[in-house]
Amino acid sequence: MRRNVAPLSLALLLALAAAVGAQQQMAAGLEVAEAVITTAVVDRQPTDNLTTVAKDIGTVFCWMRVTGAEGEIQVDHVWYKDDTEVARVRLRVAGSNWRTWSSKNIDPMWTGSWRVDIVGPDGAVLQSVPFTVG
Repeated sequence: MRRNVAPLSLALLLALAAAVGAQQQMAAGLEVAEAVITTAVVDRQPTDNLTTVAKDIGTVFCWMRVTGAEGEIQVDHVWYKDDTEVARVRLRVAGSNWRTWSSKNIDPMWTGSWRVDIVGPDGAVLQSVPFTVG
């Protein structure tokens, strides 16, 4: 017995398009209200706001507060050394005023210019947070 898979394929494509559209709509008003490089996060708050870190820092954090999300979405922190991507961390945002963060272990040999791009669900860079190691 041969089945016609065209209606099923069309239904799957329409469902996928609807899911992508819903994700974009939930992120339509998404903004980065605050973003900092910090040495620690305590009680969901950064302990400091750095633009330069010592080469022997060990671990640094990119902390952010985003507003305007409706429902649950995903945001990426993309860590760059100079212009080379060295890490990508997917973060959950599940509210209209949400704090979250990622971290990166810094090797003492990795001195120079760094940045963390905060990338929304649609792939657009919402904000870049530059810092220097050295």
